[in-house]
Amino acid sequence: MSDASNGVKPFPAEPMTIRLDRPFEELSWLSKSLVMAELSRLAYGPPEVIAKFISEANLDQCEFIAQDGSDAYVFGNQTDCFIVARGTEPTKWEDIAADAKAWTVACEIGRVHSGFERNVDLVWPELERHIHDNHRPVWFAGHSLGGAMAAVCAVRCKLSQIPSSPQAIFSYGAPRVGNRPYASFLKIKHYRWVNNNDLVPRIPPRILGYHHMGREIYVNRRGRISRIHGWLRIHDRLRGFLTGLRVLKIDSLSDHSMVEYLKIIRHLHLKEKHGERIRIPKSLR
Repeated sequence: MSDASNGVKPFPAEPMTIRLDRPFEELSWLSKSLVMAELSRLAYGPPEVIAKFISEANLDQCEFIAQDGSDAYVFGNQTDCFIVARGTEPTKWEDIAADAKAWTVACEIGRVHSGFERNVDLVWPELERHIHDNHRPVWFAGHSLGGAMAAVCAVRCKLSQIPSSPQAIFSYGAPRVGNRPYASFLKIKHYRWVNNNDLVPRIPPRILGYHHMGREIYVNRRGRISRIHGWLRIHDRLRGFLTGLRVLKIDSLSDHSMVEYLKIIRHLHLKEKHGERIRIPKSLR
């Protein structure tokens, strides 16, 4: 019996924009961000639904790992391996507050969020089995909790005996993961996309000792990559919040949606494809 006949809305899977016919490293930074955003969105779907779209993108490996509510995918082809953790799309303030309250636990390189560490503990043995003999470049991605899990998985990969080293992490609306020593351990590129008023990247709070990993890619209220800070960012967020209220939208939650992140990155990628000028920091080009 289908999901629709059971009254369950089927997962809205969509084809990927870019077919991976060449090594991932050869793509532009924005193209990489789009591929990882689309994989992070597809990771919310069941394997029997998304496998078709994964295959059409020239990824012949689609391994789903699920343990007690902690889920991740291993995607891959002949040239690259992708570990994409499934996240959460909170619809209530309580969902966000739960992540904000967690304390850190000690590990061999610092202190890490206890909940994120536990989630990775559940899937890591199976993940490690799938990539133990892998010699392809490994890329990590995820949205929300999935972004945090992707970062923890990248650390585990670096510390393990896996032959290949992590290449980069692409996260979307991800929270802080650990303390300063933990956050600064990996010397790889980590692109943290933050959409305007998305509240999740601001938790857990710094007062509890948390720090972000990687480089922030802030998207302003107009959907453009921006490097504003301080009062200019506060002003931008306030304008975005007021704009959301006009359409009866709570910006702090709606800006966290992976659908919103995907819409923004697809629009930027389309502009790049058409030769339009996009304000991207030189170090990311």
